[in-house]
Amino acid sequence: MVPPERYIEIMDTTLRDGEQTSGVSFSAFEKLSIAQVLLTEVKVDRIEIASARVSDGEFDAVKKITEWATQHQCLEKVEVLTFVDGEVSVNWMLNAGAKVMNLLTKGSLNHLTHQLKKTPTQHFDEIKRVVELATSKGLWCNVYLEDWSNGMRHSQEYVLEFVDFLQHLPIKRILLPDTLGVLTPSDTFQYIDLLVKRYPSLHFDFHAHNDYDLAIANVLEAVKAGAKGLHLTVNGMGERAGNAPLASTIAVLNDFLPSVKTRVAEQSLYSVSKLVEAFSGFRISVNKPIVGENVFTQTAGIHADGDKKNNLYFNDLMPERFGRKRKYALGKTSGKANIENNLAQLGIKLSDEDLKKVTQRVIELGDRKEMVTQADLPFIISDILDSQSFQNKIKIINYVLTHSKNLNPSVTLRVSIDGEEFEEHAQGDGQYDAFMNAIKLVYDKKKLVLPTLTDYTVRIPPGGKTDALCETIITWSHQHKEFKTRGLDSDQTVAAIKATEKMLNLI
Repeated sequence: MVPPERYIEIMDTTLRDGEQTSGVSFSAFEKLSIAQVLLTEVKVDRIEIASARVSDGEFDAVKKITEWATQHQCLEKVEVLTFVDGEVSVNWMLNAGAKVMNLLTKGSLNHLTHQLKKTPTQHFDEIKRVVELATSKGLWCNVYLEDWSNGMRHSQEYVLEFVDFLQHLPIKRILLPDTLGVLTPSDTFQYIDLLVKRYPSLHFDFHAHNDYDLAIANVLEAVKAGAKGLHLTVNGMGERAGNAPLASTIAVLNDFLPSVKTRVAEQSLYSVSKLVEAFSGFRISVNKPIVGENVFTQTAGIHADGDKKNNLYFNDLMPERFGRKRKYALGKTSGKANIENNLAQLGIKLSDEDLKKVTQRVIELGDRKEMVTQADLPFIISDILDSQSFQNKIKIINYVLTHSKNLNPSVTLRVSIDGEEFEEHAQGDGQYDAFMNAIKLVYDKKKLVLPTLTDYTVRIPPGGKTDALCETIITWSHQHKEFKTRGLDSDQTVAAIKATEKMLNLI
């Protein structure tokens, strides 16, 4: 018998709980941009965007988002964390134009006794007054039970007394956070199952933290136990070890709980991940599931060969689901199949004999711990096979870089395109920006279009000296395709210029 379909609300709290990641602070513009993408492209049900009373900047950000949400008829999807503080948070909400408040209360007797130093009756009375005031002003109320997980473990009678009280108030949802990330999957199922069965008419959200790396497992058990909503963050951002990550959670729900449905668009999960990564400055690891740079990259040659033979090394996490493509890494474990797949994507076909030579060179480079990218292959082919087809048609002949105090950086360069030389001068925000502006002037003359630079990464060996080699890796977008080029030099700008010269020849 097929279980009935069940809908799960997804509330994204990247802009509130996620912003509590150490060192992260979003501007008002960045918050608005992320909020718009989450609601219109990713299609989460709700977003929690801020804490009330934090700062003038936070108020400004909330105001911008609520104004946009009002214009687009989705104000009820925008939520703000508030406090049991009489009229203060309620008035803040009204002034900011927000409609839904997530009231922070104490979900464990330990927190109530030692932080607030109040009795349950005192706390409940104050909560009731705030909820009734908010409701009378046209606000909607959800209630957080802070430290709920420890409350269920150490003071369960208090939690049940609290929920008994809350069920008679005009609230929409009860929010259950594992505030310190201490739950195991079996605990999560047991505690939520108890509440769902005892209060079948109430809506419970689960809010996981990842301190023991159990957030995804706990989320899965919470849904199985009957939770009706989940709190997630893009890239798993949040305090300490972070929160349950949006992308992984959606993939897990879609693949392992087919009777559960959400509105979230898988195709937009990678793009919102990159947006949040850029705005937060919080780099995600290359092996982070779904959104990490390497997670759809096959490294072993035997895997690449298997992919060609009935997709032997594929699972249900197909990269196309998330707006991504499978890649084949190049290094010491590369086989001919890896090289062939990369060459095919470049539109290059080699004889078996030449393919063996190129494969051997890639393996040798990998043994020396050098990183090889798809964009390097034409240059490796040129080096090994001495083929005229892959010789540089575009050469940076000379350049002068200047950087002076209180003056714009500038570049004068001479470049050769198919033997025709051009000289241009340009200024920019930095030396490399000036260099690219000069290249653009040349390309405008030739009526050629440059790719768009989408990412710029510099890597320097740990403990490197002032003369250490640095590697500049630039990601380009050209004709709906992304590719990378790299340059190596002791000067960062020169390394970038070398990477750019490779790009010019590739396109």
